[in-house]
Amino acid sequence: MNQKVSKDVNSEVLSEWVVDGMLDKKAIDVVVMDLRDVKHAIADYFVICSGNSDTQIDAISDSVEEQIHKNSKQNPWKREGQQNKEWILLDYVDVVAHIFNKEKRTFYGLEELWGDAKITRVEEN
Repeated sequence: MNQKVSKDVNSEVLSEWVVDGMLDKKAIDVVVMDLRDVKHAIADYFVICSGNSDTQIDAISDSVEEQIHKNSKQNPWKREGQQNKEWILLDYVDVVAHIFNKEKRTFYGLEELWGDAKITRVEEN
């Protein structure tokens, strides 16, 4: 399943668009995890953020989808978590966006789970 999302868009650019979509809705603690050198990684990048409320988590998710679609006409290959709004996952094959409420993010600890990844913390403006 190592297909690329688009011939024109590489995973690094896609991850930057995900970050832009998150920041547009004031996402908290945005982290980009570069998994390209991690053995058995399921994607090139995980982009993770937190939101303060169900409403904000929904807005962040919508913003990421809009940003990617506007720039590349792509929709997520898979979406999960829209009902419970504790952890929304948008899977673009090579880039996976994770939008958490704070408690669930701490509970699942993806940053620790994928500790071999190169982690970049995005400064919020």
